[in-house]
Amino acid sequence: MLNVSVYNMEGKITGEMELEESIFGMIPNESLLHEAVVNHLANKRSGTHSTLTRGEVRGGGRKPYKQNKIDRSRAGSIRMPHWRHGGIAFGPKPRDYGYRLNKKVKRLAIKSALSAKVQDKELIVVDRIKLDSYRTKSIVAMLTALHANKKVLIVTPEADHIMYKSANNIPDVQTAEANSLNVYDILNCDAFIMLRMQ
Repeated sequence: MLNVSVYNMEGKITGEMELEESIFGMIPNESLLHEAVVNHLANKRSGTHSTLTRGEVRGGGRKPYKQNKIDRSRAGSIRMPHWRHGGIAFGPKPRDYGYRLNKKVKRLAIKSALSAKVQDKELIVVDRIKLDSYRTKSIVAMLTALHANKKVLIVTPEADHIMYKSANNIPDVQTAEANSLNVYDILNCDAFIMLRMQ
């Protein structure tokens, strides 16, 4: 049985919550975590890099010099790849780096990441975050009370625009909804703050 303390916004313990062992009590699978992180970063790549081939470089329309009787290697264009200002041979062109992982692999990777946070004691459960207006100071005060001073990820069960905008301009603080979590964001934070389901 996994039990964690539940805190309020002032950093005081208000109770305990039992965690599901099938999600938070696994032995983290490092190879799955690595696979999920590589997949996430590959899908984020824009792939807009592009170089000009010899057919796309400006100039080079005529033969630079005649082919015979000049004791030089034959040349058909001044834009050949081995010439200065020539085109690029086999250079990168726009492409999509994204690929898909199996659903079972994704789910296991998420469970492994959450279990790793519990084992490293980086999971913090908060009963609720109540803000009446957009106020960054309230979020900063909460993070200070919870001793979450490094990279922080705050996860909410559903969209909370007041909380999102209040935390938006704090350095190293990210917010996310529970249904949009990914392994990279979970592993990339030092404090994983999760709101208790009401």
